[in-house]
Amino acid sequence: MLDAVCAGRSRASCSSAHMEIVFTVLILLLVVALSGFGLSLLPIKLPLPLIQIAIGACLAWPGFALHVTFDPDLFMLLFIPPLLFADGWRIPKRELYMQRRAILMLALGLVFITVGVLGYFLHAMIPAMPLPIAFALAAVLSPTDAVALTGIAGRNRIPANLMHILEGEALMNDASGLVALKFAIAAAVTGVFSLRDATISFFIIAAGGLAIGAAISWAVTEIPSRLVKFSDDEDPAAGVILTILIPFAAYVVAEHVGCSGILAAVSAGMMMNIQSLREGIPSAVRVRMTSTWTMIEFVFNGMVFILLGLQFPHILGQALIEAHHDSDAQVGLLIGYVIATLVALYSLRFVWVYSLRWVAARKTAKRGIESAAPGFRTLALTTIGGVRGALTLAGVLSLPVTLAGRDLAIFIASAVILVSLLIAVVGLPLMLRGIEREKNPHAAEERMARRRAAQAAIRAVDDTHDELVEQMDEAGSARCADSTARVMGMYRRRLESLGDEEAPRVAAKKSELLETRLKMAALRAERAELLRLRSLQEINDETLNKLMREVDLSETAIVNRKRGTTS
Repeated sequence: MLDAVCAGRSRASCSSAHMEIVFTVLILLLVVALSGFGLSLLPIKLPLPLIQIAIGACLAWPGFALHVTFDPDLFMLLFIPPLLFADGWRIPKRELYMQRRAILMLALGLVFITVGVLGYFLHAMIPAMPLPIAFALAAVLSPTDAVALTGIAGRNRIPANLMHILEGEALMNDASGLVALKFAIAAAVTGVFSLRDATISFFIIAAGGLAIGAAISWAVTEIPSRLVKFSDDEDPAAGVILTILIPFAAYVVAEHVGCSGILAAVSAGMMMNIQSLREGIPSAVRVRMTSTWTMIEFVFNGMVFILLGLQFPHILGQALIEAHHDSDAQVGLLIGYVIATLVALYSLRFVWVYSLRWVAARKTAKRGIESAAPGFRTLALTTIGGVRGALTLAGVLSLPVTLAGRDLAIFIASAVILVSLLIAVVGLPLMLRGIEREKNPHAAEERMARRRAAQAAIRAVDDTHDELVEQMDEAGSARCADSTARVMGMYRRRLESLGDEEAPRVAAKKSELLETRLKMAALRAERAELLRLRSLQEINDETLNKLMREVDLSETAIVNRKRGTTS
């Protein structure tokens, strides 16, 4: 097999190349892990994406001898599907539907406006750049990156409604931007472009991608539960592995038939969110999937930003050095191109968002509903929040090498990514200053859901008690009554803590707090005793791991509940 893979190369050189690849991957994984730990050690709190980009740029220093060739096709296949799948899985579907008009106007309308206006602007500013290449550059600059935005702003800092819009936009405009790029490249290569054909093709590509992703996710999760588990002991590992394969399958199948792999991954994640909540999926599978995908998101996000950092010194440094060899004026011209492109991008976004909000305010006013005009802070947050990320770099690097103006387009796109991230790092905290962090935007409905769930539980316990005592003698009925009272007492205290009257609610919360402290003390004692028993060799590691997992899940449930009640 080694000889087949390394045809034309010696066994030693092939082995060395493989070792170099493995070493590079291990170094990148180590850096991702250390970046997470190092964040808490810094005296100034900086966004994790910026730190990872800086680390990547340091690793690109010649002394480290670490260089990773950025293959756009491989990057799109390896990193984009799982990240978009996870975003589609996590994003709240109700809010996505409620904000659908704003999201579509940004993800479709703003993208096509950006491609058209910015494309002509770039061609006018740089006459040496052919118009199709200018359109292609505008297309790769149109998608935004919600992952970088969340890393910079932090969770629950940007108002929830605005964050839902920005996340939804980032999920959808990746596809529209890449489709626009595809037609721009085709026009550059063939010199032929038809707006009618492009529009029809776009909707076919988008609809096909959405349908394929949803169908694949549905088909995988509809496999009978015995096949999903692959064993009688309900080990969820096989089911979790299947979920990891879903985004890649959706992307590859969609791209193979000429549809949008980006939207296929997004729709697969949305369908997975729906399917994972059905009764046939064991709770153990859901718990394992959540923890697994949290790890995947962290690792892949970190790898993406480190890869960005690895590319910037080579792309930006080489272009500036070559320009400096020509003349200092050429360096200033390159920097001017970047600044002008950024100003054009932000101006288009600001005007488009203001127009959308102004039109929405006028429509509500005509219906007799008073609506406030869009504030400057909201407009600024929406504008600065449109940061560019790895997809922009992957798109611009996918331009054919033979096209004139490719190197300049790569430089401008890379510089725009870096500067937009820096602007967001500085601007977002300033814009968010004075805005209190949202504790829980859905506190009322969460409280209602907890109350309804507790009431349903009490009814179910009461009905189950009646069924059980019919088959028991007097002693069994007494034991059942005692057990029923303890279980129902827990739910009644929960209802008191969720009630509307102040005094009973405060008393119930104090009792619940005391009970929580007692439970936590008990769980810590359980954990210590289990470790003691293992150290004395009275139980083996298998028994320890099983019992420790039960303790950990119980403690996690208590901690999560405590956070929910205090937020």
